[in-house]
Amino acid sequence: MSYLTDRFRADSARALGLTEVEQVPGQMFEDVLRDAKVQRRTLLRGSFGATLAAVFGGAALSACGGDDDAATLPVPADTAPASFPSVAAVTGDGVVVPKGYTAEVLFSAGDAVVPGATPFTGAFLGSADTEKFAGGGHDGMHFYEIPGVDPNTGGLLAINHESPDAAILMAERFDAATATPEQKKIALSAVGVSVIEIELKNGKWEVKKDSAFNKRYTGNTVFNVSGPAAATVGATVVGTLNNCSSGTTPWGTYLTCEETTDNYLDPTQPVEGYGWVVEIDPQNKLTNLPVKRTALGRFDHENTAYLMDEQGNMALYMGDDGTPGCIYKFVPSAKVNLTDRTANGTILDNGTLYAAKFNADGTGQWIALVQGTNNLTVGATDPGLVPQSATPPVPTIVNFVTQADVLINTKAAARVAGATQMDRPEWVTVGPDKKIYITMTKNSGRKVADAANPRAGNPHGHIIQWTENGNAPGATSFKWEIFMLGGDARFPDAVAKGDIQGDTFSSPDGLRVDPLGRLWVQTDADTGTGITNTFGNNAMYHVDAATKQSKRFLVGPDGCEITGIAYTPDMKTFFVNIQHPGKTWPSNVQGNTLPARSSTVVVRRTDGKIVGV
Repeated sequence: MSYLTDRFRADSARALGLTEVEQVPGQMFEDVLRDAKVQRRTLLRGSFGATLAAVFGGAALSACGGDDDAATLPVPADTAPASFPSVAAVTGDGVVVPKGYTAEVLFSAGDAVVPGATPFTGAFLGSADTEKFAGGGHDGMHFYEIPGVDPNTGGLLAINHESPDAAILMAERFDAATATPEQKKIALSAVGVSVIEIELKNGKWEVKKDSAFNKRYTGNTVFNVSGPAAATVGATVVGTLNNCSSGTTPWGTYLTCEETTDNYLDPTQPVEGYGWVVEIDPQNKLTNLPVKRTALGRFDHENTAYLMDEQGNMALYMGDDGTPGCIYKFVPSAKVNLTDRTANGTILDNGTLYAAKFNADGTGQWIALVQGTNNLTVGATDPGLVPQSATPPVPTIVNFVTQADVLINTKAAARVAGATQMDRPEWVTVGPDKKIYITMTKNSGRKVADAANPRAGNPHGHIIQWTENGNAPGATSFKWEIFMLGGDARFPDAVAKGDIQGDTFSSPDGLRVDPLGRLWVQTDADTGTGITNTFGNNAMYHVDAATKQSKRFLVGPDGCEITGIAYTPDMKTFFVNIQHPGKTWPSNVQGNTLPARSSTVVVRRTDGKIVGV
């Protein structure tokens, strides 16, 4: 979650006359909020599988696996895992990659998306134009194939926009409490999703500007609503926002995740319309899309990742980026149809939503969030944010009359049912070996530790790994371990030391196991010198899943967060997002004087071989 989100939420709170907004501890906007006197409280089978057969051989594929491929893949003969030279922990106004690699800017906030759109070139534009160019806060993304196009030289990128890059939108400081309707439209145009066609042309990746696939989904777009809570929420909702990370489905659709349970850019909108997973077809061919899928629950969604077996049974994993928040999975009632993508239109509307309970002995249970079970009844007792206080908070009463009540109030439902409250769970990823990983970015406000969150005042976060019983998507039990504790041995405080071997990091956020089984970690740490003097700027790391050895692969410019990772099927091109850079990048490498802008960069080897080896 970007610290910029906090600023917009603070303005929204003032607009509604509230004195509290959601807290993301340790973000550097805290002082601004304090001054404002606002009290704070605490994939890829569908798009990728066909090409993997061409790259690695058809025998490598089977109808099961994790969110990034169909099965365990053989490693090409020229692959030596993580043999790249590690990048130093540095600061500076640029992107740093290993020797023998390049990082080129592909797509920045304000660039034209819709064919014929006017890009931002320095002069502020009206909402009719901003609705057609790239939003800000580039975050989660995914690469999709286009039928008939070589996916190693062309395809679609679906890119989330978490928050506006305000410097390219208007001269005035946006404030939801005082904004005009036009200003709200402009701000809302800067969030959501961009779908762009990209191609490798004359040795360089670029956006295909006249592509019919190029499309924006914004805070002004009207979205359908489906699933058990649709009757309560309404048939449609205006806008999606705070689109943090994302996921894909086995049938090739994009799942963008709303990391907010209200519309803080337009507080007049009903809160029940936000906090959902939104399904989009990047090819824009499936009917009834885009749609908000209420069966997946309403909370601060970070991303999604799926596990699927050979029979087409599927589980979709999700984290609530709350402080604290719970971990969820949704198990559809129906099997996935891999031969007809149009047959999966209601897969995500019918099934069971679960929340995870982590036991001290390394076992865990998935607790069904179904009205009438697990204390989800009228007069239920919500224990509140227990880990955040040395003295248990005063419980509150929640009435779960229908399943819609459970889904609209998923956070409370998970607490009532006994799920473990985690240290800000963010990205989840499923490997080809069916091991599942999730980042806990940090929780400096935790007062009560437990087995799965072992550090009170957790300043640097951790990563948890688990496996389902029998590797079954529908399993109701699992085994887990703490994979890694963020931090650095040079800190004097024991709680800050961590256990990382190799290049250390703070605040793991982005996370992806690629089709070769390599684990990539991206960070969202504070950007003050108290952090950068030890870790350098936010960065992207390779972590060996077996040895747990960490190597720094990419370092971002001053003030940024590193987030979003996608790649071509041959693994020779990686796409990485740089969110809210703080000085002049990327203008300083593009030769212009535009403000710093969130951007997508293309990372490749100069010798044309597989990235990261």
